Amino acid sequence: MKFDKGKRIVGAERAAVSESFVARYAAGESIRSLAAESGRSYGFVQGILKDAGVTFRSRGGARISQKAEPNSGEPAAPN
Repeated sequence: MKFDKGKRIVGAERAAVSESFVARYAAGESIRSLAAESGRSYGFVQGILKDAGVTFRSRGGARISQKAEPNSGEPAAPN
């Protein structure tokens, strides 16, 4: 769904856009990808999602909670 730059999105069209963005965001798409595909700004997409009551994911993606041990318990080789 691509929009003309600067065109106001209101009424039924805004409701349809909101429904689409909410479903796609819930399916795992990022705000940035939704913005790029629609031709609108990050702030516009975020505002639509916020107005719809979406709970936003944390930033940065998956994190590794513990550092993996490099030699799995074997002693380090001398230098």
